This record gives sequence, structure tokens and C-alpha cells, in this order.
Amino acid sequence: MKRVFSLLEKTWLGTPIQFTWQKTSGNYLAVTGADHTVKIFDRHGQKRSEINLSGNCVAMDWDKDGDILAVVAEKSSCIYLWDANTNKTSQLDSGIRDQMSFLLWSKIGSFLAVGTVKGNLLIYNRQTSRKIPVLGKHTKRITCGCWNTENLLALGGEDKMITVSNQEGDTIRQSPLRSEPGNMQFSVMKTDDRTSTAESTISVVVGKKSLFLFNLNDPDNSVDLEFKQGYGNIVCYSWYGDGYIMVGFSRGIFVVISTHIREIGQEIFQARDHKDSLTSIAVSQTLNKAATCGDNCIKIHDLAELKDMYAIINLDDEIKGLSTLSWTDDGQLLALSTQRGSLHVFLTKLPILGDACSTRIAYLTSLLEVTIANPVEGELPITVSVDVEPNFVAVGLYHLAVGMNNRAWFYVLGENGVKKLKDMEYLGTVASVCLHSDYAAALFEGKIQLHLIESELLDTQEERETRLFPAVDDKCRILCHALTGDFLIYGTDTGVIQYFYIEDWQFVNDYRHPVSVKKIFPDPNGTRLVFIDEKSDGFVYCPVNDATYEIPDFSPTIKGILWENWPLDKGVFIAYDDDKVYTYVFHKDTIQGT
Repeated sequence: MKRVFSLLEKTWLGTPIQFTWQKTSGNYLAVTGADHTVKIFDRHGQKRSEINLSGNCVAMDWDKDGDILAVVAEKSSCIYLWDANTNKTSQLDSGIRDQMSFLLWSKIGSFLAVGTVKGNLLIYNRQTSRKIPVLGKHTKRITCGCWNTENLLALGGEDKMITVSNQEGDTIRQSPLRSEPGNMQFSVMKTDDRTSTAESTISVVVGKKSLFLFNLNDPDNSVDLEFKQGYGNIVCYSWYGDGYIMVGFSRGIFVVISTHIREIGQEIFQARDHKDSLTSIAVSQTLNKAATCGDNCIKIHDLAELKDMYAIINLDDEIKGLSTLSWTDDGQLLALSTQRGSLHVFLTKLPILGDACSTRIAYLTSLLEVTIANPVEGELPITVSVDVEPNFVAVGLYHLAVGMNNRAWFYVLGENGVKKLKDMEYLGTVASVCLHSDYAAALFEGKIQLHLIESELLDTQEERETRLFPAVDDKCRILCHALTGDFLIYGTDTGVIQYFYIEDWQFVNDYRHPVSVKKIFPDPNGTRLVFIDEKSDGFVYCPVNDATYEIPDFSPTIKGILWENWPLDKGVFIAYDDDKVYTYVFHKDTIQGT
């Protein structure tokens, strides 16, 4: 669990801070303290924008697509709207003169609900710019609420009432509570037939001690779940999985309960994660993990096996205690605010990205960091700070390339460290790049561009600097490619494997297979090649005599092939899938799985 960045603004110190991740992509993090501003940071901790408010921020929320951040503040009847695509802030007059206390975007459509300290409500439809004011929805301050997937809005207030309204603001249901509500959520309650997928159950914390479950389809049979006094107050809770709720308590304990009618209220799991106090829990359905924080550490559990601790992050410098945890939607980053007003972001998931050339390997070790190592040659690993969060990584004898979309950044691996060389734009979204000594080959949208990496250093004829494959009159799509010291090799949807000899700048070999070639894996010299076709069959191809040999017992689950680099064992290769490695030895006269 690597810490990606920490934020410690002077104006936040000593005050609690609020923060919220941009929905869907998680590219932005909005943070506010007692400084009358909302600061917006990117996922690497760089400040991108700032919204100046009339007073302290009361509430903020991103719309469902993460395009618009809405903010309400003290001493203002305006709603501030920050557009992530244009980086511009606009103000919307709510038309309500009392102080706003609550704000939430809908899960479906573009409805924004805003509640006030006097119990009034505004529903704003951003698509049509229509504002619906609803006076007297509650008789006191609106404090919490939630939307469901059918655009019903549930609200709770200091008047100890739950109201359920439609998107027009009409009250459909209401229910009194015995104490003040907090942390209201819509979810799907488990039923005997388990067919219900509608979000018809409202859960709400009542008086910080019990969890009240109110089913819209069965309002007379609401459930009030009480917990042991020794647990302390309910701090937070989260629904997950098939109708389970994880509840965190102030004295360091969390429990999991089921909402299935036969098990309702039963504690399925209980753990004391923190000795003195627990301040927050966060669940990532994408990662299938749950995190709790308290005292001065974060503990992460696997939801499939809660008793197993996946990771512990200690924050010994946070002596004033921790505050709130929140994951990005993709589960990649986990943010934590603290009681002293700092914020820390940790990397909890990283795409598996890497490449190898001979015995050198390059792999992603953080969002903007690639590590290059050559354990066979005994070289010490070096880390390279790269310019972009890459979708692909490629390494050659003297270069590293990373990139995303249609751009690639090239770095020179010199004896005195790594230097950025240049960036390149291609004619389409790049699927993969291969490098060797002087050339790079990028595969994009069924084509390959072969080009010199450092054209200015080599005295090369102009036509040898770059070439596009296939030729205009060749109607095939290239599906896979590889680059060796001598050859560019590629396979097509028409079943052709082509060898392009770089030194002579011409094709020297083509093999025609009956079906399309999905993947190719040449040995270090390019004199033998394993390919996998669209039927998931594997073959060894020898371009010297144009012969192919079907690989026996070749599993359809095979993901890739690795050839032995040691010259004395040059006929050995392995095939691997998710959980097995198969070793083969290739002889010219026979091939045998070992």
C-alpha cells in the first residue's frame, strides 16, 4: 500500500476537512476546510482549481458522471457548480432565502436536491434548468437523504421524520422516528425469492444507536436494529454484496449483519479492529475489500474472508487521530482525512503492466513510476518517473516507452540515469508498442507504424525512418506483432505471418495459416516463432524452411509464451495461463511436452 501523496494546507490545520472523489473516473478530489474555499486536486496531488465561497462549505457532491461538482456554503443562497470538463465555476440562484444544509445529486438523470435549515427543499433539473421549490417538506433542518435508482428522494431532518418524494417533489411516504436520523441510504433488501432488484429499502441511523430499515413496499413492517451498548455509537455503515451491511462503532468494533428476512439483525461477523476508537469504514465493491480506520491506523479486510487482514497502514505521525475514509469508484485510490486537517491518499490497486527485452524487465510500480530491472545481469533496479499514467509499457535494449491513447513518451536508458527523449503521436489508439535497439513498432487499429526511436542520431535514408503496415492495397488487419534485432514480425486476421527484414527494408518471408493469428512469440533471434490462432491452438513456425509444427496438449487457456534466453537451451519455451506453466522443448524432428 504505497502512499501516493499527502495534502497539508496551512488553512486546514486544526479543523475538520470534508472531501469527495469525482464519481466514475476518480480523476479529481475536492477538499474543503474552514477557509471558505473548495480546492480541487488531481489524482497525483496537483491542485487544478479552486472555488471561492461566501462562507464555509456546508455540503458538496459530484453528479453521477463526475462532470459537475455542486457546492453549497454558509451565508449564500447560491449553488456553486464546477464543471470538470471546462474547469469553470458558475453560480445558480436557488431562489430560497434560508440557509442551505444538505445537497445531493440523483443516481439516474441530472436532478440535484438541496435542503435547508428550515426544512424547505429545492429540486433542480440540470438538463432542463427547471427548479422546483417545495416549501415545508420538513418542519426543521434537513440533515440527510438519498436518491434511489427510480429517482425517489428520501430525506431526514431534525423534526425526526423520514419523507419519500418523487422527482417532482411530491411526498409519497413519510414515517416518524423516535430520534434524529443520520446517514440515510437506499438499498435492496434480501427477500426469500431473492428476485427483487428494486432499491426499495431505506436504512437510516437513529439517535446514533440503532439502524432503522424502512421498506417502501411494506411500510408497516419496518425493522429497528439495536446493538450492544458496549459497542458505542454507530459511526458509519455500508451495504455490500447480497444484502449485507457492515456497521462501524465508535469503540473500535465493526459488525456485519444480514438483511435476509430469516437472518435479519444476526451478527454474521464481528471484529475489534481498533483498540480505542473507530472513525470510518469504506467498502470497495470493485476490489471486494473493506477498510476501517481508527486510533492511528487503517486496516483492510477481504470481503470474501473478513477474518483475514489484507493490509495494515500505520500513520504514527497522526497523533490527533483519523477521520474519514473513501475509495475511488475503481478501487485504485483510498483517501483518508485526519483530525488535524491533513489528507493522505494511498494506492490500493495498480494495473499489471510490464514488458521485457532479453533479460531486462520494465514494470509499473506506481501511478507515475516504472521500475526497470535486469536481475540476470545483476543490475540494480532503477525507478523512472514518467509523464503519464500509462496504458502500455515497452522496453528495448536502450529505451523505455510508456503511453496512453494515441501518444507515447520515449526515454533513453543511459549509464548516468534515464533521460526523457521525446513524445510521439500516432494515427490511432495504441494497443501495444515493441522496442528493440534502434526501432519502435506501434500497433494501433489494425496497423503498425515502424519508426526510428532516435532518428536524429542515425544517418539514415529518409525512407528508412518510418513505414506503415500493411500496404494500402492489402486489406488485412494486423492483430499482433513483435520486434527482434533483425525483424518486424506480425500476424493478421487473414492468417498471414509476415517477416519484415529491417536491414534490407523489405519482406523476406510470409506464411499463410488457415485462420487468423491472434498472438506471436518469436525466440530472441526470430528464427523460431510460436503463434496462437483464433481457435486457441498453438504452433511452432520456422521461417528458415517455412515449416510449422502443432504444439501437443496445448491448453486453450494459454495467455502467453516465454522463450529461454540461455543460448545452450535455445529450443526451450514455456507456455503459461493463470495458474499453470507448461514447459516444452523444440527439436527439429520432434516436439514433445515435458
